[in-house]
Parts: sequence; structure tokens; C-alpha cells
Amino acid sequence: MTDRWFDDAAGPVVRPYAMTRGRTRSATAGRIDLVALVIAETADARPGAPGAPAAPGEGGAPADAVLGPEHLDIVARCRRAPQPVAELAAVLDLPVGVVRVLVGDLVEAELVRVTRPVPPAELPDERVLRDVINGLRSL
Repeated sequence: MTDRWFDDAAGPVVRPYAMTRGRTRSATAGRIDLVALVIAETADARPGAPGAPAAPGEGGAPADAVLGPEHLDIVARCRRAPQPVAELAAVLDLPVGVVRVLVGDLVEAELVRVTRPVPPAELPDERVLRDVINGLRSL
């Protein structure tokens, strides 16, 4: 029997489990949708800076909230422009479930916020929009 790993293309098998510390859901109250936008908070992220989020263990941040490199990648990408969860998963080459947990950690640490997509029931009726367009054209 050989001690060699035969499938080099399998990549890191334990990594997603380790990144999320075995969690499959974040502690955030709401479900994070695939199309939800992740927006970086504008506060200065340097520890001790005015308006900076609390360091782990201080204030509202959980004591076990240790940010890994993936957390920092998410924050850096969202500082450039708001990103949907699905896009973050694709760009970072991570499973969507892992990205949801990581984003939930960042929401708890107050480094990002998530805007939920508008439910279809709250969108205006197409007929109303056509009436508004026709009314504007008649002006």
C-alpha cells in the first residue's frame, strides 16, 4: 500500500470545514441570499481608529471572531465595489455555503453589511411602470 495521495486535482479537502470552524450556517439572523449585495462598511478598519469596528473580544464583536485571509479578501473586494455573494464565491473559488458563513462573520464583526434583494411581491407592477413612462412621454 502506498502512502501517496492519488488525486492531486482534488485540492484541499478539509479547508472549507476549517475556514468555517465546522459551521454550516452563520449566526446572523437572516438568510444570506446568493444575490444579496455585500457592502464594506466605510469606517476606518485600523484598530483603535475613530469609528473602527471593535476588535475581537471588545464591544460587540464576538471573542472567537478571528479573521482569516478569506475574510480579509472579502472585505477588500467589497471595499472596491459591492459584490453579490455568488460573485464572491466564484471569484474566491469557494463554495457558496462557506462564503455565506464568512460573510455572516463579517456582518457580526461590523466590517460589512448585506442588503437583501427586493422580493418580487414588492416590485412595482409592470402596468404601472408603463403608465408612468407614457405619462412622462406625453409631457
